[in-house]
Amino acid sequence: MPFFRQLEPTREREGQKKKKCKTKWADDEDKPSTLIGLCLQSLAENMKEMWVKDYAQKYMDQYFFRYVMGPFSSLPGELLDELLCTLSSRNLLTRAALHLLLLPQLSCLSLSSACSLVNANLCSLIQIRCQNLQSLDLSGAQNISASVLCELLGSQRHLRFLSLAGTLCDQRVIRVVCRQCSKLKHLDVSRCLHLSPAGLLPLAYQEPPVMNPNTFSSLLALDIGLAEKERDAIAAVAFLLLSLSGLQRLAVEGLGQACVLIQNRQFEVTEEFTSREGVPHLKDMWAKRIQEGHLKDSSLLSADGEESFTLEGKIDECLSIEESHVDTSDTTEINEWTGTSGEGYTKDGGRSRDCNGRDSVTTSLKDVQGLSLETLEAVGKICPDLHVLSLDCLQSNSHNADNFEQATILARGLSRFSGQLHCLSLQFAGPLSDLVPALRASGSHLLSLTLEGIRADGHNPLLELIHACPRLNSLTIHLDPPSTNLNDDDDDEEEGEDEGLLSNLPCLPHLHSLTLNFSLDERQMKPALCWMSLKGVLWALLRGASLLRKLSLIAVPCRLDPVFRLVLNHPAKPLRALDSPPLHCLRSVSLNRSDITMETVVHIVNTCRRLSHLDLSGCWEMTLNNITKLQCKTKRRRHTLQITWT
Repeated sequence: MPFFRQLEPTREREGQKKKKCKTKWADDEDKPSTLIGLCLQSLAENMKEMWVKDYAQKYMDQYFFRYVMGPFSSLPGELLDELLCTLSSRNLLTRAALHLLLLPQLSCLSLSSACSLVNANLCSLIQIRCQNLQSLDLSGAQNISASVLCELLGSQRHLRFLSLAGTLCDQRVIRVVCRQCSKLKHLDVSRCLHLSPAGLLPLAYQEPPVMNPNTFSSLLALDIGLAEKERDAIAAVAFLLLSLSGLQRLAVEGLGQACVLIQNRQFEVTEEFTSREGVPHLKDMWAKRIQEGHLKDSSLLSADGEESFTLEGKIDECLSIEESHVDTSDTTEINEWTGTSGEGYTKDGGRSRDCNGRDSVTTSLKDVQGLSLETLEAVGKICPDLHVLSLDCLQSNSHNADNFEQATILARGLSRFSGQLHCLSLQFAGPLSDLVPALRASGSHLLSLTLEGIRADGHNPLLELIHACPRLNSLTIHLDPPSTNLNDDDDDEEEGEDEGLLSNLPCLPHLHSLTLNFSLDERQMKPALCWMSLKGVLWALLRGASLLRKLSLIAVPCRLDPVFRLVLNHPAKPLRALDSPPLHCLRSVSLNRSDITMETVVHIVNTCRRLSHLDLSGCWEMTLNNITKLQCKTKRRRHTLQITWT
């Protein structure tokens, strides 16, 4: 295998148009659906024994090559990206493979699944060879210092996506990113303990200015600066909100409190912080935003006497930021904006008026995380266009308020976003029935719902949840099992079920992922089977979701044998269910610590022909002999089945 410095590209090669060869994989199946996909899979599986063997044995630890001319040097960038993704997803990425695949045509590099391989030498190779990267993910790389990160990022002028989550990133790295990565749109620095919220200020302000801060559209910075003063953190987030008017996504602690600060104009408490950090005062930043809003309004009014197309052009320009991020596949749903009576706001994160007629500032944020219940109202006023919301009600300061009062506040706050929320994540320490009004207020257009800390209190609230959120394609619920016995249905045979009663149960026909995780003490071998009536709800969810691909039923407090017999054998269908066979799209099933027998597992495997992963960990009815026989039966399947059992 010859190794030498790579030749400069010729004019003929530069003039050739790159063909986009995007391999289509068959929806998480192990088998690729195209010849290109099959070739990439073969390359990945034989990487260690064939493609990198000679290099690893003779050259890797002997020399430091600035460039390598090897088996992949002529591979198009798109296929090189896909090959790296395939190696990462199968945990086949090695140091030798990286050395051969770090090539100039690479545009996307993700090392989050192989972060232990990332060191100073590897970063030096990336810096030398890969200067056209548009996406770089170094999440979890703890073996490289902030100085190494600065050197690496100083060479990446084309980056649009950068993830440094869980690294040793500090404010020096942020300054380099601001100076050198002028095209950056997304930045993730979550879990960077050496970076404080104040360390994010260079993203919004530097002297002299070296970058347009409005280019940032996404910033994730959760769990940073653990020793930072809370007041300083809130001031830093407020400064980011007032400065980065183009932000669409923001995840940082103190976001809700910063919205309260801006809404109440309590800027005097931040003057010490802004003076210490050498940035403009928040009251000046707020006044600047208000003035920009006035100028925009006056420019629109001054065009009233001009030709109509000129006015339309100005309006289009004002709305361009917002419209550029609208999903064209669901435009009619996203455009159903709602607001509180007497309040107005602009779509581009500009100026609005509150209920008292005073000027107020709004942002363009669509996705926020790190909120508490007390700040929800202020967030709704400052961020009126939210589509994605993550809310922790466990952080509530209203210790005297019971769960019902908190749920009432939550329903009132979420009603502001009625018809526009697409993804909702809630942590709530109360019964599910208390959350139903809040879900009714906001769930009609929800596509993804995650609930944590919920207490189960019967199957009716679950059915009401399904009614309130009919468009869900992802549902995740972590809940405590019932504290009392709810066995009001002792007939476990599907022949005894009333077909008319089953047909009237609601379902989620577009559901792709379902997780029901019941909490269980680690000292318990199995959960108490105290909720046999859950069988009907599980049947409605599983039988009605014919597009379901991922299913997790963890420590379920009822027997699963009658559930799956009912799903796979009974002819009834719930309301609005698609006319498709049950579970025919299922790819992954996890039944950890649940009551299920080998007979039912075999029935599931024989029916779900596309199943590629089955987790039976902690299922006490399973034995080693059962698992061995099941593995032998599945060897002849078209789709390889990976079985996990302990």
